[in-house]
Amino acid sequence: MWGKALTNVLGGASFLAAWLACPGAPAEVAKGANRPNIVYILADDLGFGDVRAFNLESKIAVPHLDRLAAEGRIFTDAHSGSAVCTPTRYGILTGRYAWRSRLKQGVLGGYSPPLVEPGRVTVPSFLKQQGYRTACIGKWHLGLDWSTRSRQHFGDAIQPGGNIGEVDYTAPIGNGPTSRGFDEFFGISASLDMPPFLFIRNDRCVGTPTTVKTYLRAGPATTDFEAVDVLPSLVREASAFLDRQRGGTTPFFLYLALSAPHTPLLPSSLYAGKSGLGPYADFVLQVDSAIGTILDALARNGQDGKTLVIVTSDNGCSPMADFKALATRGHDPNRPWRGAKADIFEGGHRIPFLARWPGQIPAGTRCGDTICLTDLLATCAGILGTQLPSNAGEDSVNLLPDLLGTAREPLREATVHHSINGSFAIRQGPWKLALCRDSGGWSDPKPGSSEAKKLPEVQLYNLNDDPAEQRNMQAEKPEIVGRLTRLLERYVDEGRSVPKPL
Repeated sequence: MWGKALTNVLGGASFLAAWLACPGAPAEVAKGANRPNIVYILADDLGFGDVRAFNLESKIAVPHLDRLAAEGRIFTDAHSGSAVCTPTRYGILTGRYAWRSRLKQGVLGGYSPPLVEPGRVTVPSFLKQQGYRTACIGKWHLGLDWSTRSRQHFGDAIQPGGNIGEVDYTAPIGNGPTSRGFDEFFGISASLDMPPFLFIRNDRCVGTPTTVKTYLRAGPATTDFEAVDVLPSLVREASAFLDRQRGGTTPFFLYLALSAPHTPLLPSSLYAGKSGLGPYADFVLQVDSAIGTILDALARNGQDGKTLVIVTSDNGCSPMADFKALATRGHDPNRPWRGAKADIFEGGHRIPFLARWPGQIPAGTRCGDTICLTDLLATCAGILGTQLPSNAGEDSVNLLPDLLGTAREPLREATVHHSINGSFAIRQGPWKLALCRDSGGWSDPKPGSSEAKKLPEVQLYNLNDDPAEQRNMQAEKPEIVGRLTRLLERYVDEGRSVPKPL
């Protein structure tokens, strides 16, 4: 029933340009806010259950995230666009589900070619047109055009084989962040466990690899690059960027994509052993401190009162955090959800999401509406009271009413979820339909396992009654299975999930 639509997508259905309606912000908000600064902090593999504002049983102290929750609004039904990071990052910056791109499953490597299509509107390119200064600091993981002496692309492999001589690290890097709307970039090409192990500034490597290092994976590295130093370096760069904006009249967008608490779990000496729960929790302490440093920089420069700050995660916590060891100490990073990073289950894509905007977002409040990280682009347009171009933000919804607490009904018709192996699910209201018989990822029942082969082809859960996704109701509710299947087919066939303008 749903095979044809998904086959079209996975076979690379063409992009269908269509108008995107983006309601403007209320006049008093747009005028009073006067183009707020926007700071978007994306943690890497931070779990829903790691933050006490979402899980009162969390054993990790996160005072700065607690402060954001007290001063802003938390969203308890927020979702990453995918259960793994590259596709989520694509969706954040483009407002488009990544399964509409060439990436149908998995993630890119540090040497993969660019995923964001040339000419596609992104959050930074849109804001730049609106007069914003734009900066990307942190983990990119959306592909780059490396200059190679053999003039061959490496494709989407994790690494090019560890041969330092294959890449010309002295040449400019093409089609990176500064070619996709950012005025400046400092960071790493992909995850902290993916080579090359070096920093990039704008379109140039900072130094030339002359050695090979191993951070779970082996690859070319500069001699002074150490994984333990990456998070502090990113925080220093972000703070310096905010300091440079002091007294300026140009609004700015800072996309701070943290490298942690993703593996390798290497908290700095100041945090190692401080949680009493192990290296993962220590790393979360360091992430919380990093967020505090950014909040302090905003306050120091008089920017916090006119800045929208969003803190979230690219997917659920990874099993690499050592769930069994954490459980012995009473902590579950994805509590109360089933599964983990990579899965179609809620633990794969249900994430913490906090927003603070003094004078606009009501402090100490929460929102239970379903939202998705693809919604940033349309929300920026909504804040500025303008429209997106017709070929942008196909899956992006203006969340401004949810941010302000003025929404009278859910803003999203439905939300599509995607796992690491390309499995789909669609959520509408309490109902979630997963078009697979397994986890779609790393949890049990694993794809292709004997256990999974005994299960029904699809899974249907009522998350209001069964948040742990234990009771598959597909046989009891065939009409809901049919309705949600047809809705997903429409989203696929039409090339968009948001309405066309009237």
